[in-house]
Amino acid sequence: MNTKAAEELPAVSVIMPVLNEERHLRTAVRRILEQEYPGELEVVIALGPSSDRTDEIAAELVAEDRRVKTVPNPTGRTPAALNAAIKGSSHPIVVRVDGHGLLTPGYIDTAVRLLTEMEAANVGGIMHAEGETDWEDAVAAAMTSKIGVGNAAFHTGGTAGPADTVYLGVFRREVLERLGGYNEEFIRAQDWELNYRIRQDGGLIWFTPQLKVTYRPRPSVRALAKQYKDYGRWRRVVTRYHRGSVNLRYLAPPAAFLGVTLGLVLGAAVHPVFLAAPGAYLLGILGGSVVEGRGLSAKAKALLPVALATMHLSWGFGFLTSPRSLARKVIASTAPASKDALSQAR
Repeated sequence: MNTKAAEELPAVSVIMPVLNEERHLRTAVRRILEQEYPGELEVVIALGPSSDRTDEIAAELVAEDRRVKTVPNPTGRTPAALNAAIKGSSHPIVVRVDGHGLLTPGYIDTAVRLLTEMEAANVGGIMHAEGETDWEDAVAAAMTSKIGVGNAAFHTGGTAGPADTVYLGVFRREVLERLGGYNEEFIRAQDWELNYRIRQDGGLIWFTPQLKVTYRPRPSVRALAKQYKDYGRWRRVVTRYHRGSVNLRYLAPPAAFLGVTLGLVLGAAVHPVFLAAPGAYLLGILGGSVVEGRGLSAKAKALLPVALATMHLSWGFGFLTSPRSLARKVIASTAPASKDALSQAR
């Protein structure tokens, strides 16, 4: 592309919320800086209170490339980090990337083009989970299968078109500023909540499989369980805050958790017949793992049922135990909240 054409392209700010990301941060930033985007580019890393070498690595990246800068995020919360990075950036296009997310070649160039072509407020693509260990390979297989996450296009793929939400996102700054950025009360599910407000404002959210971000799964059962418990907990907050946002995909994990838990308790205390429910779930998980485990190592195949059950049951537990007080706090702090939303959280 010639110099004149490059000068006509909008400048891009890449924002990164980072906490304890020493394992992936350098590679994630390198993937951004290696993007073949002819326009101006900056990377703004919002640093939470990490307990590993994340801050040291970030300082090295700043020293190595003038396009990289850092801003503080003392709370460590993701939405606060995103808002801090947005405030610390300056360009008209804002690209969100996480500290363990790796952009694929052409990501920024394609996203900027689609923002213009589709007249969209936000564009995004596929969360392409990819592991580095047998356990992470098993989690990646679970996260990219319909038995693991349902029919969400940004997990499993699909055709390009309007969407309720997308993974990460590439935004017009004017939209973020007009809507006040991310709602910092949403510790999780802040992407879905922001995209909801964008749609309510008349903006288009555009999904395309052309955009892929390589995602590194959680490295242990415990970390995966916490991640999905939090997902379920905050998805319940979203459903209490936004009327009509519940669908069958969100209710499947709570139903599975109740069926397994009640079946085990009643099967032990009342009659073995009640063990049919957890038995059916186990058979379903094992059967699904046979199908989704093709191409995995023998160890990863053996771990796949564990990954699937951890995701389902942790999400379901988080959804069912999410306190109403949390939803009331979020609703009370948010300007667009209505009396109907408040009544739903009581």
